Amino acid sequence: MLIVDRMLPGMDGLAVIDTLRNEQIRTPVLVLSALGAVTDRVRGLRAGGDDYLTKPFAIPELIARIEALLRRPADSAASVLRIGPLELDLMERTASRADREIELLPREFRLLEYMMRRCELLTRAMLFEEVWKYKFVPDSNLVDVHMGRLRRKVDGPGETPMIYSVRGEGFILRAPA
Repeated sequence: MLIVDRMLPGMDGLAVIDTLRNEQIRTPVLVLSALGAVTDRVRGLRAGGDDYLTKPFAIPELIARIEALLRRPADSAASVLRIGPLELDLMERTASRADREIELLPREFRLLEYMMRRCELLTRAMLFEEVWKYKFVPDSNLVDVHMGRLRRKVDGPGETPMIYSVRGEGFILRAPA
């Protein structure tokens, strides 16, 4: 999740949220602001913020709001996920990048879906738990093997890479710049 202040240097934090939402990034956003009028709060929520907290605030309230946002399930209403040229149709169970069809095995499809829904750095532990439904982290290169196969399918020859490894941390999916 993200915490965005309304009054950032040189811009309104709502511009950041607007950019995220236009890029189809559904990461939950908590807006923090000294602007506490009803019209300001409504504007923040309508701009794509998931919650709005005015300053000054109590730290326990901030923590409770963060916990509440993190409890929400990923946006499951969308039947087509898009990040840049990458598209995943959840109903048809198809994937494509620009005009190129991508054939995915069921596990690769679940892995790509999870990456597209989260759009953040994903650790191996997170992937084992959410994609493989393991309650422990095995001493295995299973995630790396699947991620390598998925990367070769998503990032075709001559295409700007979208799947990145973060050494010692995990993996992230990014739209090409």
